[in-house]
Amino acid sequence: MCNGRFDTPSHPLFTTLKTLHEDDFHNPNFLPNTEDGPRQPWHDLHSKIDGPAAYDLLANFEERWEKALQKKHKIWKHGSSSDDALLKIVMIPEIMELSEASSTDDSDPESWHVQVFRSIDSTSVNGFPNNSKEDPGRNLRCGKNIHIDMSIHAAYVKAIRSAKHFIYIENQYFLGSSFNWDSHKDLGANNLIPMEIALKIASKIRAREKFAAYIVIPMWPEGDPNDMFMQSILYWQYKTMKMMYQTIYKALVEAELDDQYEPQDYLNFFCLGTREASKEIVSKHSSHNPSKKTLKSRRFMIYVHSKGMVVDDEFVLIGSANINQRSLEGSRDTEIAMGGYQLHHSWAKKGSRPRGQIFGYRMSLWAEHLGFLEKCFEEPENMECVRRVRHLSEGNWRQYAAEEVTEMTSHLLKYPVQVDRTGKVSSLPGCKTFPDVGGKITGHVSWAGMKQYHLKITL
Repeated sequence: MCNGRFDTPSHPLFTTLKTLHEDDFHNPNFLPNTEDGPRQPWHDLHSKIDGPAAYDLLANFEERWEKALQKKHKIWKHGSSSDDALLKIVMIPEIMELSEASSTDDSDPESWHVQVFRSIDSTSVNGFPNNSKEDPGRNLRCGKNIHIDMSIHAAYVKAIRSAKHFIYIENQYFLGSSFNWDSHKDLGANNLIPMEIALKIASKIRAREKFAAYIVIPMWPEGDPNDMFMQSILYWQYKTMKMMYQTIYKALVEAELDDQYEPQDYLNFFCLGTREASKEIVSKHSSHNPSKKTLKSRRFMIYVHSKGMVVDDEFVLIGSANINQRSLEGSRDTEIAMGGYQLHHSWAKKGSRPRGQIFGYRMSLWAEHLGFLEKCFEEPENMECVRRVRHLSEGNWRQYAAEEVTEMTSHLLKYPVQVDRTGKVSSLPGCKTFPDVGGKITGHVSWAGMKQYHLKITL
């Protein structure tokens, strides 16, 4: 479906260019020279829904299909053709109806509870009420002549507010809550996710309870990090980080804990990257290749395309929505997601740490990113785990940024910004731009240039 997205947990850069990735090369930063490389490694999250909840996915497809046909017929003003036919499952005996779908009983220790969420509005889907008075009863919001489903955003907010121990997020973008930035408050990136995480941590600090948030994002948005749009995204991301760390520091001061702890004892941002040491002779064409710096350094980011969250090892949310305004507003990009938990693997049911499939899933991700597992990873909220993961990721970043080329088997990197004890976010000393490819890490907004475009496209 998309070139360059097949990958393995080792995320090779060069070694598979003539084998596994010979016909599947992708790197938007350089010319597609598969002879030299590097390819852009790819990391993502996936899920599969079985049982009755799968029919919500079918209903979403049918409702969107029907809406698309209405638009087509309005434009072309002709009746439907056989190409437009949407088969009803009742006409296909091989496909069972919802009433016939099997589902596990709650007594089954491996049973799941699953719900489907969306970001969509009535311009893209059929089935929404015509009367705005009906919207609250359908968990919809009313916009200007449209009805809006923001249930993905609502699911994130509810899960964060319900969190008791830790939050683990992987997402392609992370920006929002601009209403609480120190400037550009009216930008319009008003999704609540970053603010909710910061407020959750602040409440735990005041209660003197352990809590941690781990957030994995790409090193830079896919494409040229020097590009005006990419720089603006990085700048809004920086503003989001800054707001969160300042909120946490303020809570530490109010609780008189700022001499014992720092903001990064509760919140850390990471990215993924790798290096391949090689004794092979670099291609004779490399001097004319825009990737020649990377050919020498043998390093590149692993692109994080994920859109998911794990809370307390008992709830998982995976879908297509980024943590930005475009994905979460409901009236812009259309998105879908699932949220699920195992009743028998929850804190309430067990009275102790869940050890179900969600726990196993998170641990498998940490094993992939770090290259190994340690006992402390089983309790992410504990300070031992927070500081251990941060220590490992800082060492990985130093290895990634070093002049000496060494093989990397651990890919989790501390995101390359400096956060001091007062929550101030700034560039790393001697590292204001991304290695090899350039682009200011904390971003930049050129207002004169941005006037040529719709600013909100980057949010």
